[in-house]
Amino acid sequence: MTPAMPRGEETDGMVRQLSARRLAVAVALASLAGYLDGCGFILLGGYFVSFMTGNTTRLAVDLSNVDWSAAGLAAALIVAFVLGVMAGTALTSPASDRTVHILAVITVATAAAALVAGSFAPVAAGSLLAFGMGAANTVLAQRQDVAFGVTYMTGALVKVGQGIVRSLRGGDRWGWSRHLLMWAAVALGAVAGGLASSTLASNALWVGTGVAAALTLAAAVFRMQRTRARTP
Repeated sequence: MTPAMPRGEETDGMVRQLSARRLAVAVALASLAGYLDGCGFILLGGYFVSFMTGNTTRLAVDLSNVDWSAAGLAAALIVAFVLGVMAGTALTSPASDRTVHILAVITVATAAAALVAGSFAPVAAGSLLAFGMGAANTVLAQRQDVAFGVTYMTGALVKVGQGIVRSLRGGDRWGWSRHLLMWAAVALGAVAGGLASSTLASNALWVGTGVAAALTLAAAVFRMQRTRARTP
């Protein structure tokens, strides 16, 4: 029996084997996640809508400082993110491509966040964004198990470091570059989110809504074209 591939190496292989189209989707989602995380970070005063490791640390620190309000915000974001992953996973099917459905969920969640953010409800807005980002991590799911997350940039940087060493030892020369591309997409997206928030305030979320809607439309058009091509 062939031994199971370690989870880290399996994930690394999945990223390298992504088709150009799915890699483009991954980069676009990572950019959107970075943008919304930048907007959310400013809106929530230092909390995240896609980076749950950071929120876990904030939760622990807030609890140690007996700051129940702040701890409640961090906990709400974490729970919303998990619920988003659950929703995306429920929509995922090994028998058919549900990318359009999940992207539609992200679009609706982002639009709802933009609506309530302007009415001084940052916790609700942040939770809706976190829900959408949880769902985003299931878009590239394979066999109803997440192939790799579009917001897990700590892991991406680990893969960059590992990949560079492997390339120096004679392995895949540029295999690590896709992970670096994902990290750069999140970073540049966050820069855009920060800049947009500094000028548009909570209305910057409508830009993210437009991007999510455009991705949904593009996925729907591609799906229709592929269906027509397969129809005799």
